[in-house]
Amino acid sequence: MKSIIVLTIILIMAIFTVGFQAADNKSTKKQAYGKAGNEMAANLKTATFAGGCFWCVESDFEKIDGVVEAVSGYTGGQRENPTYKEVSAGGTGHTEAVQVIYDPAKVTYRQLLDVFWRLMDPTDPDGSFVDRGSQYRSGIFYHDDEQQRMAQESKMVLEKSGRFKRPIVTEITELTHFYPAEGYHQDYYKKNPLRYKYYRSGSGRDKFLKKAWADDKQSVVGQGNRKYARPADEVLRQKLTPLQYQVTQRNGTERPFNNEYWNNKRAGIYVDIVSGEPLFSSRDKFKSGTGWPSYTRPLEPENVVEKKDRSHFMVRTEVRSKHGESHLGHLFSDGPPPTGLRYCINSASLRFIPRENLATEGYGKYAGLFEEGK
Repeated sequence: MKSIIVLTIILIMAIFTVGFQAADNKSTKKQAYGKAGNEMAANLKTATFAGGCFWCVESDFEKIDGVVEAVSGYTGGQRENPTYKEVSAGGTGHTEAVQVIYDPAKVTYRQLLDVFWRLMDPTDPDGSFVDRGSQYRSGIFYHDDEQQRMAQESKMVLEKSGRFKRPIVTEITELTHFYPAEGYHQDYYKKNPLRYKYYRSGSGRDKFLKKAWADDKQSVVGQGNRKYARPADEVLRQKLTPLQYQVTQRNGTERPFNNEYWNNKRAGIYVDIVSGEPLFSSRDKFKSGTGWPSYTRPLEPENVVEKKDRSHFMVRTEVRSKHGESHLGHLFSDGPPPTGLRYCINSASLRFIPRENLATEGYGKYAGLFEEGK
């Protein structure tokens, strides 16, 4: 696949020298996490994706905050322990893939799926950009039933969004075996930065992605600190129910006593249905008698924005989410101690994460709120 790379001998020697300086990056990253002990290592999760050239896929995933390591390799074929030469010839049934080791407390599998769709062409049935053949096909290789469900849902949302004119052909299959690629392929973008940039630029990947996702706030792969963001409107129209869209995007109000969470008594947190950013906790929820979920304070105050609302011939304080830009509800000063405040919120703007699912959903840092004695 890399046959298009033609450089002078001098350039290759210069790159080879740079490669030695980056060769230990993966071990350094492993050691950084290893210092936290075996408990942290036990909490790490694994995901496997194929999106054409594994140099590029590995590079993009390693820029995501919460990804500990990305390993280039082969999967989806019949031959055991295939070599790069065998796979690239197209006779093993394998595809170039990347196994992503990640910390679910920092980045979730859903968010990795969002990154995946934005780093390759999911409509190409015969390869990926300049690399042709089934060994460069795109694919999601799930590790368990939960990953399968989320991958299928994510693909369905993309299909219904209408972003691509051609059908989405990315395969979703169960992972059987993953074989790490030869050492010189690992961290190739760091070992051989100029050759990598030359290949990537010539492949057409970035040109395609820039055009396909030009209007989307999450289009820049690698901005891992942008964990929460509002998807494009066409994605929201497919992701949200009509009521959820009306409430969050059109400042609507749902009916009291006839919504999902007004009487919910389970322990957990409430996040923005649009962006996933944490907003409220069941520990601060109280029975207000209004028929809407009510809280004395936000779980993460920086995620809640207050604005003056002069609609309906009155002046109120509107509450919105910072990253998702969703309309949530209104703030009143008739709540109970200790704050005296009442955040009156629409259920349709929220998604509830029960206490027992916090870790698997990527909100593990809040689990301590619900330990006994707290």
